[in-house]
Amino acid sequence: MKWLVVAAAIASLTACASAALTTVSPVTTEDPSPAPAVVAGDQRIVFPVTASQGALVFGKVPAGSIVRYAGRVLRPTPYGTVVFGIGRDESGPLRVDVQRPDGRSEIASITVTPRNWPIERIDGVPPATVNPPPAIAERIEREQAMVVAARERDDDRADFVQSFVWPVQGRISGRFGNQRIYNGSPKSPHSGMDIAVPQGTPVLAPAAGIVTFANADLYLTGGTVLLDHGHGVSSNFLHLSRIDVKVGDRVEQGQVIGAVGATGRATGPHLHWGMNWFDVRIDPLLVLERKP
Repeated sequence: MKWLVVAAAIASLTACASAALTTVSPVTTEDPSPAPAVVAGDQRIVFPVTASQGALVFGKVPAGSIVRYAGRVLRPTPYGTVVFGIGRDESGPLRVDVQRPDGRSEIASITVTPRNWPIERIDGVPPATVNPPPAIAERIEREQAMVVAARERDDDRADFVQSFVWPVQGRISGRFGNQRIYNGSPKSPHSGMDIAVPQGTPVLAPAAGIVTFANADLYLTGGTVLLDHGHGVSSNFLHLSRIDVKVGDRVEQGQVIGAVGATGRATGPHLHWGMNWFDVRIDPLLVLERKP
């Protein structure tokens, strides 16, 4: 997303198991790494020793376990896979509570690897751009509330286990987590990855999912689509010039969902691709780097 979207601050699989709890000897492998192999009847509890800020974390528990993390109950897949996101500013250590089907409880502790987040200072920006007038601010708040509600979907589809692909191929013009300070006022960090490509470039679904939000005219983000991958994992695509899907559509990986544009508060054509685990923003680039 371009700097004007970042200034508004409201717009929008990597760390995989490489170590276990008490049931398996730890192996200290930095993310991204392969998700733990799952076998029917597998009773291991496997989580990574370390995971990066902004990562999507995979774990393995016995099927039927109750897993709690960050105030949420995680739903394991039938094969015992669980997933959650680590926020940009999370410091850790993270605690994952696992209650096995037989009632025994175990705790996983995950060390969070910090990242260097660049900060850019920009002065001379028009005040109305940095702090929108009340009527515009109310519209932004109303529209973003709808997006936030769509991200709360939580069903048992496991489309998130796919190896994600690039929705478009191009130069990365904006990275997740980078922050700008406009006229001395710090704004929210960039919530996704900007990819600079020509107007009208087809946007492909990076993984399968269900469309949970589609609107061609949001003030900040213009043409906006949310694609839910199951278990709270979702992708958002902003500034689209065309939307080819509607809410409720099931799309498969590689299917065209729209076209790149410069709608909303954008200074030129590009795709902003963001990813979330519920309200936790995660880095799409780390998800792409996950090994199959």
